[in-house]
Amino acid sequence: MKKIAKADMGRFIARLLEQYMVYAPVQVDDAIQFQEITTPSEAYLDYQNSTKSPKGVFLPQSEVLFRYNKGPKQVTVTPPEEIKKERVLLGVRGCDVRATLLLDAIFNTPVNPDVYYEEKRGKTIIIGLACSEPPSLCFCTSVGGTPFDRKGSDLFLIDISDAYLVDVLTDKGEKLLDDTLFRDATAADLELARKREAEALEQMPPPLEVKQLKDKLDGMVESPLWGTLAERCLRCGICAYLCPSCYCFDIVDEDYGSSGERVRNWDACMFSLYSLETSGHNPRPTGSERWRQRLMHKFNYAIGQCGDALCVGCGRCVQGCPVNIDIRKIVTDVMAS
Repeated sequence: MKKIAKADMGRFIARLLEQYMVYAPVQVDDAIQFQEITTPSEAYLDYQNSTKSPKGVFLPQSEVLFRYNKGPKQVTVTPPEEIKKERVLLGVRGCDVRATLLLDAIFNTPVNPDVYYEEKRGKTIIIGLACSEPPSLCFCTSVGGTPFDRKGSDLFLIDISDAYLVDVLTDKGEKLLDDTLFRDATAADLELARKREAEALEQMPPPLEVKQLKDKLDGMVESPLWGTLAERCLRCGICAYLCPSCYCFDIVDEDYGSSGERVRNWDACMFSLYSLETSGHNPRPTGSERWRQRLMHKFNYAIGQCGDALCVGCGRCVQGCPVNIDIRKIVTDVMAS
């Protein structure tokens, strides 16, 4: 265990910027979002949770897969420019790191990996940040996480007043340390960190009952619950766009005559066009079927696919929903049905 004084964090980030592309939480108007920074002062670590997750660092909202030029006799295809520098993702809450591990199970598999995701993921070092004051809408402990979840981070920072305790978890994380800025943690530092973790856990709400949720959903294909949810839902898609583990996308060719590009864009199963087939048939013609798909995917299909629910309990979908649909209440209603 090491520690770094908060007064030295600017110098640490400056050194990172000399060698890496650095992505950090940045305050933009009233929102906190992850983006590439160029100066240490842009990094904003004193936050509860970001408005937008860092999902876009690995799966951009809009991403060019390749560009093409159409000549008289052939088409020339140009792949996107390779990432030349390694990257550091700084100050990520445990729930968002867990979401990245879930995305790994989809995009970074040994068989048929997504080469675009794989390159970004392989060249990124993650510095996690403990959640000492969990937001009121957080329910990470209901879905296998904790406010101090270290899994998936290379370094893990814990706020201990005037310094950060630094848990070194991987070789990739260790190579970021600098003897002039990091010192050995004391027994008092470790005790304060344990106290902060215990206090954070005490702030968490009682866990939701989700152990039998998959089995419950198996028997709810024709449940009236889906229609009830659809009546309130505006199908705006903000729940999917704010979710750190939603990964639906669409691919389009943007043609400019003799040239163009193939682009991958975020999509959402809540949109009517998402499941529309070229024949004109839509297997999910109404909001009822689309709400069923969303819940089934999160808490049923994903468990069979990657062994875990596709929800990390960050609460962003609850915070962002314009009509106050609360996924926690939906889970409670399903279990009570």
